[in-house]
Amino acid sequence: MEQPGRQGDRPRAAPGRVTDGRLTRRRGRRPAAHRYGAGHPELAVTCLVTDQAQLRELALGTVDVVLGQRYHHLPETAPKGIGVSPLLDDPLLVVTAADGSDQRPVALRELATHDLVVPPATTECGQAILHACHQAGFTPTPRYVTADIAAQLTLARAGLATALAPRTAIDPVGPGIRTAPIEDHPILRRLFAAIRHTETTNPTTAAVIAALRTAARQDRTTHLPPP
Repeated sequence: MEQPGRQGDRPRAAPGRVTDGRLTRRRGRRPAAHRYGAGHPELAVTCLVTDQAQLRELALGTVDVVLGQRYHHLPETAPKGIGVSPLLDDPLLVVTAADGSDQRPVALRELATHDLVVPPATTECGQAILHACHQAGFTPTPRYVTADIAAQLTLARAGLATALAPRTAIDPVGPGIRTAPIEDHPILRRLFAAIRHTETTNPTTAAVIAALRTAARQDRTTHLPPP
């Protein structure tokens, strides 16, 4: 984020440089960065989806805040000079067509006989799923391969495949699907915010991080189990 400049006596909006490292958006919910920008018209907030070089872009100064993800099987490392703030632990859920059954936890080994839709093995999510399945004692042979989560959920809703999708990507009131946690070999991604270490705190960047933490707390409250 940059502080707004001035042209004469008229404030000029500075572009908000925030990269969104595949933070999924639920229907009807705006990303936290956009909600923050809506309340601060002097800033222009833009979310971009980047590849694994997003932290390098942050170190180079191309962007000011990174919203990223890291799966449980990967080491927690960050480039020198980068500070990482965990926001939310986001488990993958087993998604099938709604059939009226309860949402009991599912053993990952049970999916060995399912028609699966999974992300490509070249993606971090695909690698995390493959890693967990190997731990459960099988190698998945998916029927469909796509990184498009909306397509994965559509296939699951139609009863054509079983999906493994991040909880935050699933509309909690969406009809036609059944979700269940993984019981034995959970697949977890951690959503985080990252900024450059500086000698002085940038108040705008700090405010964005605070807004993201608030959104993460609200998300955790939304998904608390019923008493």
